[in-house]
Amino acid sequence: MTDEVRRIPWVLGVSGASGTPYAAAVLGGLLDAGHPVDLVVSRAARLTILDETGRPFRDAHWADDLAAWLGRDLGGADVRYWPAGDLAAGPSSGSYPVRGMAVVPASTAACAGIALGLSKDLLQRAAEVNLKERRRVVVVPRETPVTRSHLEHLITLHDAGAVVLPASPGFYGAGAGASAQQLVDFVAGKVLDGLGVPHSLFTRWSGRLNADRS
Repeated sequence: MTDEVRRIPWVLGVSGASGTPYAAAVLGGLLDAGHPVDLVVSRAARLTILDETGRPFRDAHWADDLAAWLGRDLGGADVRYWPAGDLAAGPSSGSYPVRGMAVVPASTAACAGIALGLSKDLLQRAAEVNLKERRRVVVVPRETPVTRSHLEHLITLHDAGAVVLPASPGFYGAGAGASAQQLVDFVAGKVLDGLGVPHSLFTRWSGRLNADRS
């Protein structure tokens, strides 16, 4: 068996909704757990990354741009990048072995495209493939408020087998003094829980009020 056959990654799709720190935290958690990752960044997400971080994300320089975005050395990381416009990429086929997929953050447009099976780009196509193959799929909508059509698309995703996990951080473990990174890590940790990937991104509820939040 070749190394290529043995490699079974998670697919991480980043759409254009605000909330790219969630994507960075999920990717970091997957890499910290030693899992290979196939990354798909939509065209709209590139603009959001630039707006929220001041850093570009370019196909031709994705490795350097990703390292700068995450603020970490990717020398030993198993990350493969697929351009969003490449509909012939590995994750576009159900025969390509992956563990499942997370879409973080998931814009309303991405949710609609996945729910309706539009396959507008590789992100939507890969998510649709993982749903039809009955693999784990976690979709993280962040936009608010929502319309009836948004809710209908999320219900369709739920009924298709996806975990719909809104970017709603919890405050137990840090309380009102939680930092922005702690709130981001809480959501990222819930995404990793949905994928079944171990992590230590947040302090879990212990069943005791006023528990130690250090």
